[in-house]
Amino acid sequence: MSDLCKMTVSEALEGLSKKDFSAVELTKAHVSACENARELGAFITESFDLALQQAVASDARRASGNALPLDGIPVAIKDMFCTKGVRTTAGSRMLENFVPQYESTVSANMFANGVVMLGKANQDEFAMGSTNLTSAFGPAINPWKRADGKPLVPGGSSGGSAAAVAANIAMAATGTDTGGSIRQPAAYCGITGIKPTYGRCSRWGIIAFASSLDQAGIFTRNTLDAALMLKSMAGFDPKDSTSANLAVPDFAAATKRGVKGLRIGIPKEYRVSGMDGDVLSMWEKGAELLKAQGAEIVEVSLPYTEAALATYYIIAPAECSSNLARYDGVRYGLRVAEAGDDLDDLYEKSRGAGFGEEVRRRILVGTYVLSAGYYDAYYLKAQKVRALIARDFSRAFEKCDVLLAPTAPTPAFALDESPDDPVTMYLNDVFTIPASLAGLPGMSVPAGLSASGLPLGLQVIGKPFDEETVFAASAALELAAGFPGRK
Repeated sequence: MSDLCKMTVSEALEGLSKKDFSAVELTKAHVSACENARELGAFITESFDLALQQAVASDARRASGNALPLDGIPVAIKDMFCTKGVRTTAGSRMLENFVPQYESTVSANMFANGVVMLGKANQDEFAMGSTNLTSAFGPAINPWKRADGKPLVPGGSSGGSAAAVAANIAMAATGTDTGGSIRQPAAYCGITGIKPTYGRCSRWGIIAFASSLDQAGIFTRNTLDAALMLKSMAGFDPKDSTSANLAVPDFAAATKRGVKGLRIGIPKEYRVSGMDGDVLSMWEKGAELLKAQGAEIVEVSLPYTEAALATYYIIAPAECSSNLARYDGVRYGLRVAEAGDDLDDLYEKSRGAGFGEEVRRRILVGTYVLSAGYYDAYYLKAQKVRALIARDFSRAFEKCDVLLAPTAPTPAFALDESPDDPVTMYLNDVFTIPASLAGLPGMSVPAGLSASGLPLGLQVIGKPFDEETVFAASAALELAAGFPGRK
């Protein structure tokens, strides 16, 4: 049964089609694997009974000749996605008992394609973090091991999703990426993760963090699987005003294109101080691997890269402050029973008890930069710099088709090595944030191992709504790198 958990999505679909095994057998194998890996903390809420019901329905469709494109594939859903009738917490005590009466568009699209939901994956609280240490339900643990045996962070905020896929307890898992929350954990856990173009997947039914940045994406164990899953998630949604009314391409076909004749841009500003030497070496090797397959390597410049981190940590907290104002103990979220008769006291005690330290920090920062006297100096200026960052990418893409960069400046670190200084922690997102600010598609592919035996990811960044070229370059890099996977 454990062999069923080691297959890719495409292999599982072939096996199901050939009747080598049933969807129920595949789901039971994954349920057993989940139960045996609970120490990883990958799930906040398990939905095994629902998964088996969905698997029975999947087998019935297949038997009647009406199989759906992803029928019977067991997946994890990040706990930012509202799932009808299944608890959805956003990793926060504020929503500890929230059971939605509606389904997010992305998860509804996936269910319409036949996937089976094993449960709701752990995450940083309200997607604010890059380690999964801010979850109110305890950290998720990276299944990769270091020689000293210390438990490693899986990255964040989608750490539970990444850990589940890397540990072979889910074949794929949804994530959200606001500043790198899919790509960075994918790199830390040695798997593939894609953030599509802002607007490619609907945000409806995803609990909001920073609305101009949040975008749904997927974790899988290879690029072909990511292509199959993303196609099932994407599409126009009239319920989301930022959803793009564009046809969804055949991403799977793009993985077979190759890179011959493609121009691969190497942004010189991504050589930052503090970058791990293994990461730099892997970046250089990745460029050589693509060049050997017929791609042209060109150096490009993104001058405003150095301002991206500061820009993001003004815009994202500002939008967080606005979005999370609704959780006041009256309209939404936890309500502290012992709060006094005073309304301000109710707000203060409910929000203080419901939100963790990192969320409170970002709300305070966001409220400050939006306040009278500071709005122009901080928020408005950050929006102008954001436009300049987007312009940098547009100019770079005049010289190249995709960009190649590291995903994270270091491999995964131990839970007890997490920096106490939040600004130092924010530096984990230095390579992922610029593409998020510009709304571009980005994909992290495992490219090799560090000297300490931990996975390193390289990131392919594409033009708006050109995920096909991102998939083509990522698949070529994946093939050439021959990543060994987790033993």
